Amino acid sequence: MSSTTTTPELRFDNRVVIVSGAGGGLGKAYSLFFAARGAKVVVNDLGSGLKGEGASASAADVVVDEIRRAGGQAVADHNNVLDGDKIVATALEHYGRVDIVINNAGILRDKSFKSMTDKDWDDVLNVHLQGAYKITKAAWPVMRKQKFGRIIMTSSAAGIYGNFGQANYAAAKQALVGLSNSLAREGAKYNITSNAIAPLAASRMTATVMPQEMLEALKPEFIAPLVGYLTHESTQQSGGLFEIGGGVITAHRWQGTDGVVFKADSSFTPAAVKQRFAEIDNFNGRVYYPASMQDNDWMGKLAEAQALSENAQGAELRFDGKVALVTGAGAGLGRAYALMFARSGAKVVVNDLGSAERDGKKVRAADLVVDEIKRAGGQAVANYDSVEDGDRLVATAIESFGRIDIVVNNAGILRDKAFANATPADWDLVYRVHLRGTYKVSKAAWPHFVRQKSGAIINTNSAVGMFGNFGQTNYSAAKAGIQGFTNTLAIEGAKYGIRANAIAPNAGTAMTATIMPAEVVEMLKPEYVAPLVGYLAHESTEHSGKLFQVGSCWVSEVRRQRSGGVAFPLTAPITPEAIAKRWADVVNFDDGRAHYVADTRQSSAELLANAMGGGSGDNDNSAAQDDETAVDLKRAYAGTSEPQAFDYTTRDVALYALGIGASRGDLKLVYENSDDFQTFPTYAVIPAFHTRMDLTDYLPPFNPMMLLHGEQFVEIHRPLPTSGRLMCTTQIVDIQDKGKGLTATGRLTMRDAEGNVVAVSESTSFIRGLGGFSKKPGFQPVQAVARPEAATAANVIPRHAPDAVLAQKTSEEQAAVYRLAGDLNPLHIDPEMSKLGGFKTPILHGLCTFGHAARHVVKLATAKDDPRELRSIKARFSAPVIPGETLETSVWADGNNPCRVFFQVRVVERDVIAISNAAAEFASPVSIAGSGSGNAKL
Repeated sequence: MSSTTTTPELRFDNRVVIVSGAGGGLGKAYSLFFAARGAKVVVNDLGSGLKGEGASASAADVVVDEIRRAGGQAVADHNNVLDGDKIVATALEHYGRVDIVINNAGILRDKSFKSMTDKDWDDVLNVHLQGAYKITKAAWPVMRKQKFGRIIMTSSAAGIYGNFGQANYAAAKQALVGLSNSLAREGAKYNITSNAIAPLAASRMTATVMPQEMLEALKPEFIAPLVGYLTHESTQQSGGLFEIGGGVITAHRWQGTDGVVFKADSSFTPAAVKQRFAEIDNFNGRVYYPASMQDNDWMGKLAEAQALSENAQGAELRFDGKVALVTGAGAGLGRAYALMFARSGAKVVVNDLGSAERDGKKVRAADLVVDEIKRAGGQAVANYDSVEDGDRLVATAIESFGRIDIVVNNAGILRDKAFANATPADWDLVYRVHLRGTYKVSKAAWPHFVRQKSGAIINTNSAVGMFGNFGQTNYSAAKAGIQGFTNTLAIEGAKYGIRANAIAPNAGTAMTATIMPAEVVEMLKPEYVAPLVGYLAHESTEHSGKLFQVGSCWVSEVRRQRSGGVAFPLTAPITPEAIAKRWADVVNFDDGRAHYVADTRQSSAELLANAMGGGSGDNDNSAAQDDETAVDLKRAYAGTSEPQAFDYTTRDVALYALGIGASRGDLKLVYENSDDFQTFPTYAVIPAFHTRMDLTDYLPPFNPMMLLHGEQFVEIHRPLPTSGRLMCTTQIVDIQDKGKGLTATGRLTMRDAEGNVVAVSESTSFIRGLGGFSKKPGFQPVQAVARPEAATAANVIPRHAPDAVLAQKTSEEQAAVYRLAGDLNPLHIDPEMSKLGGFKTPILHGLCTFGHAARHVVKLATAKDDPRELRSIKARFSAPVIPGETLETSVWADGNNPCRVFFQVRVVERDVIAISNAAAEFASPVSIAGSGSGNAKL
């Protein structure tokens, strides 16, 4: 799309912006952006780390100083976001108003749900959700009075899709979307907008596998223009959710199946739902796109249901021997669920702390339902505890029936008031009952589910949680948070046979009676919701991680749909003006590119792939498309970089040695005043992280997520100095077509000041998706660059027992130490990034394992543990290592070469091979230590 129209610069002169968590990363980028465009910025940062530890005022002060040195206006604020009124007071005291609030502050407490503590939950929810509420609540009356305000909530892919080890984070991040949606509705009459973004920034990406232009496109500075556009006075967009990363901006909306309307009679059972579930789940048929609570004709559906014939039934879905816990079961939906489970053979824990009238007396509501179940021949027990004491609810089930199989989190409360009038107590009570109560009950049941390898959780979302609603900011935040929580439970529970689903019911209950006419409440019977809950709870049901709208005998599955969006060209900075010109394309769901995204990995991979495509700008690439998948081997092999300097000190050398497992006992490696101080030879891998070799100069565009570090080779020509300067040149030396992908080998040659070669390091990467290039018309084969025999050897490990073995347990901080040598890939330190890469926890650098192995081999193969004897070493990476695991290196003498050994590395705890097909050559014949004497340990 091209245009000659120039969009006026979007300025923020005289606007006052509060940015929380602004001491670094995205928050800093936002602060600098707004200040550069004329805004006065309150730079809030408590100064704590990623996990919330510590506190230092310096982070905010540094950003303020940078803004002021550039001629901008800013003030630092060091308050905790839970003291939102103090942050807003800072803005008012210095600048007299608040126009824009960017809720960006956050921390992580990532743990699997079974290991998560209440403190982990509370810490994350406090900073992300409660902190955003506190700041926004304090700013709201100011914005209302001035008839202008712009609010940004920071969600995440984890909040949208769920993510392993982030039940707390996912709940908080999705809750912010629910809060934003309701604020958008309430703020409309006051010219206050609210939007949520889910950003993917360079700080989450892998510097070692991404070309430079990709890193440039993923900087936090490229998220800021979207925030700038959404908060400008000319922008009326409100109530949106946008994912952004890699220059790509996409929008979200809800998509629902046409669903199934069931006959409104006793034949509407869980078995009837099972009979027609394929229709409920069918997104390939008729679908719709709800945007508000009014987008469903509930009364019309009920009328349709009453006119139908009897529902088809399969075999009855029984719950004999199962124990179901239903919260808020004293009336309404909860009572309907409890009665249904009891009729089908389950033993039921009826939880409710409320009371009801019977014969003029006040009695426990739970007792009435238990009595009703028992009179019908069922088994049930009452529990009167608050869901905030979830362990007591589950204890009732265990003490009464010996097990628990099903949890239906149904308890709720309303405190509906306009945001301006709602008190913190109104907010806290709704949060504690709905979201934290759901967490507490699920948390208490989880270890029982894990132990018995089965369990079903049905959580209660709401149309308010999906779309927002006036006067229900507390409720919409809590209900939306339940959805993010549910999605994560589904992911984590899969390996244990635990399923988690959510429903958004429309029914008359004691709670909704306060906002619905009595005749409507009567017609929207809870009994028309219960059959879906029964189906989802049954052991024959495999579905998990789903959301359903249900009521008036109608059931529909709903999910998020993402627009194709806009991939802005990477050749120029993204600006809010450019976004304004393409906004219609960002929110366009009718161009055939809107689609469903299943999880965080798909989301990130698509954003990265779009970014690698160069953007959807004005360039016409049609003439070059036939060559897009070509590989020019001649040009690749001919290209050698200009010399690049790599400077290092004795400190760097010692730090590297510590990173590969050396200790204070290894004085010659870690103590610069040792008479024999030396650089361990595999330090030769480090200069690659400080020099540039861009594979995309010679290869077609590829998704960096498809790149794997496959092999590493190091050849030592002379001992590496313990400090100094190495002049480094880079070159592609081999590209091989492997069918489904290709391998590309890059060489880094290091020379000293006299031009003598000191060492050569070769790294081989496998890139999926780029194979088949040698079969294309016009391909010209080219002889690869000559390589040492040791660099290309297959190194088949002998089949007999190893000649020596050495084991070393790595430290849990090993990756944190090793990265300081220069390999700063966040995959190895940042829990969010490791999950993005598909790992539950940050993994050890492959080259860290390589260094450990090299040390082990030197110890085992040289008489005096002399690293200077090493001449070359090659290894293939087979599996990742988790910091804290034990590395066991086995060596075999090479019967054909007295100076060479083969070796491999095994992770003891998981019995997997981390390094295979490996060999090392020495200057002298090897003398294997401990030969035939069993294992040795460091």
